[in-house]
Amino acid sequence: MMDFIKHFSEVSNKDVPTVGGKNASLGEMYRSLLSKGVVVPEGFAITSEGYWLFLNENEFIPQLTTILSKLDTTHFNNLSEIGLQSRNLILSGQIPELLKKNILQAYHKLSASVGAEKTFAVRSSATAEDLPTASFAGQQESYLNVKGEQNLIKACQRCYASLFTDRAIKYRVDNGFDHMKVALSIGVQTMIRSDIASSGVMFTLDPDSGFENTVLVSGAWGLGENVVQGTVNTDEFLVFKPLLDKVSQPIISRKLGSKIKTMVYSSMDTDAIVKPEEAIINLDTTVEKREQYILSDQEVVQLAKWACIIEKHYNCHMDIEWAKDGGDGKMYIVQARPETVYRNKKQHEFKQYTLLEKGNIICSGAGLGNKIVSGKARILHSPSEISKLSAGEILVTERTDPDWDPIMKKAVAIITDQGGRTSHAAIVARELGAVAVVGTGNGSKSIEDGQIITVSTARGNLGVVYDGILKWEEKTIDISAIPKTKTKVMLILAQPDEAFGFSLLPNDGVGLMRMEFIISNTIGIHPMALKHFDTITDSAIKEKIEKTTRLYKSKEDFFIQSLAEATAKMAAAFYPKEVIVRMSDFKSNEYANLLGGKQFEPNEENPMIGFRGASRYYHPLYKDAFEMECKAMKIVRDDMGLTNIKLMIPFCRSITEAEKVIAVMDGCGLKRNENGLELYVMIEIPSNALLAEEFAKYFDGFSIGSNDLTQLTLGADRDSELLSEVFNPFDPAVMQLIEMTLTKAKKTNTHTGLCGQAPSDYPEYAQFLVKNGIDSISFNPDALIKGIENIAVAEKQK
Repeated sequence: MMDFIKHFSEVSNKDVPTVGGKNASLGEMYRSLLSKGVVVPEGFAITSEGYWLFLNENEFIPQLTTILSKLDTTHFNNLSEIGLQSRNLILSGQIPELLKKNILQAYHKLSASVGAEKTFAVRSSATAEDLPTASFAGQQESYLNVKGEQNLIKACQRCYASLFTDRAIKYRVDNGFDHMKVALSIGVQTMIRSDIASSGVMFTLDPDSGFENTVLVSGAWGLGENVVQGTVNTDEFLVFKPLLDKVSQPIISRKLGSKIKTMVYSSMDTDAIVKPEEAIINLDTTVEKREQYILSDQEVVQLAKWACIIEKHYNCHMDIEWAKDGGDGKMYIVQARPETVYRNKKQHEFKQYTLLEKGNIICSGAGLGNKIVSGKARILHSPSEISKLSAGEILVTERTDPDWDPIMKKAVAIITDQGGRTSHAAIVARELGAVAVVGTGNGSKSIEDGQIITVSTARGNLGVVYDGILKWEEKTIDISAIPKTKTKVMLILAQPDEAFGFSLLPNDGVGLMRMEFIISNTIGIHPMALKHFDTITDSAIKEKIEKTTRLYKSKEDFFIQSLAEATAKMAAAFYPKEVIVRMSDFKSNEYANLLGGKQFEPNEENPMIGFRGASRYYHPLYKDAFEMECKAMKIVRDDMGLTNIKLMIPFCRSITEAEKVIAVMDGCGLKRNENGLELYVMIEIPSNALLAEEFAKYFDGFSIGSNDLTQLTLGADRDSELLSEVFNPFDPAVMQLIEMTLTKAKKTNTHTGLCGQAPSDYPEYAQFLVKNGIDSISFNPDALIKGIENIAVAEKQK
């Protein structure tokens, strides 16, 4: 006897041949994870037996075989025609009475269980979908807010027809599936009232870099189709998995999306016979809601915990859909599938791209792919324009959905106006290994059709589109061939968005994280202008600050939270390896360039040796700002649990300054040795080297800043072309001060490191440092491999 219906409680992952990947996954979670707190809405599957009965009773198999045999599988020029013929054939048939009876019996049973007022999602689940080796989910259709017998049967028939969408036909050809051996199951699932709340997707790893220690939660107001299709730029939250159950604040980063559309139920009578797609409408999101996060911190953490439970159960990284019910206020999981991009990828190689020249920026957005490409832009507004795009061109459009899949395979890069890092365009770009810049806002309008452009996503999560062809450098690093060294090899970093990718390089942590670059690039406002906002005299500046900080409790909170999250992202990327965070070290002229900065900065003739570093931290002109920096670091260490960060004081001229700075830090709750806190100091002034044993009483580590130390030892401006021959890192006086520092540090058992280019540029410099027993050397990412090689040679010689 044919088994047409299976409740989710009767389905597991073993049932993919009969209920498809999507329904099998829903049943697996419903059966196995409910006891662990993961909530999946009730529902049932119409098995593949129903599909075969439908085809056989309507005698469609011979006709479909004939139609599909005429497909041009080389250029797919007649794909649209073949797809339309196939779908029209399916829609001309009749659902067999026996099948209809079974569907309606299950429907009424489910309605009685969940309540007569509920509506349902009718989702396609192909037997060749959501498999670990073949993803491209979304090849078939889903219908939302379905109610009533006739609407349900109509939605089911349309699901059967959607097995022959253009994208599904091409997908099967590309993946080697026989059209007549792939069946379609249908899932009928209770609708969650996310139309009056929110919904979205989450990944159990960073989907751009493959970094495994985070859960990315993203979403928007209303039904989830807007998120999946990339109609909106989503809110995004990063949750740090290793400390998820151990700290009060495991959310290490959040980003507010514009969320311009909200998909909701149609107001029409859903009992009437309507087209399934008419049961939902897309409305403009109110300004008030656009400026609100879709989830509370507690809800984000709950979803992240569920994601980890699901990941553990499946034993692989997962791509998960979630929804919040605006009626009962509860969270639900409505889909889960294996993540496919990084599932079988072994990280033996690391490709590094660097732009070698500046260009005119056309637009920017969320960047994916960590590459640089150039080519001809092709503006398309519909998948029907596939013939306009030549292989190797750059696709530019408003947004994409699964109908675009056949086109996207031809493109060397993808640029969209709408969508976030979990949109359709982003997911497909990752699977194809293509570069993508999504959510540009105006890319399809600011880029001209046929324009030659360069697309760079080499700066972490930022994607930039430039006019013309720019020069760039590409390096392939074979990680497996890099030698191991006794000397710690660390990185110099300034951009948190690049941290996840760079953490995959061989390293022992971060020897220098430059806080001032976070203040400049992420915050952009002088901290004293935020602390003393009421004293600002320029109305235009006040207006800009008001706009930037409008979502925070206070302007001070904006600075502290933004700095904490940016630092946390860096610390999480390398956890539990140490990340040495240098407190802000701009010069007065650089601080003045921040928004509102001129009012709070002195005019100095020589800022390089002026009001900078430690001298600022206890001075009335900056002390309030330094205390804000300290509060941010306390949040990272105490609330987020990222105690792998160590704090470093730059340009500390004397022991008296060290005492004053440490006193301020103590007052902010950052006490040395409390909760494992270690303090470092930069060795960049001759006084630091001469009094190293005294400084060691106040600090746990020394980091030699070779550029400033050379400059101040020789009295030569490091930026002066006229003095380029004088400025010599190998000068005996400089080398003697470094050797002195390393010798004294050994006596006091103080950690030593050096940050700079010289050990990678000059093998003999690396040899000098290793010979004198330095503990670690830090490099910029582009110099890391050469630096490791030089250290390895030096250690052999030693």
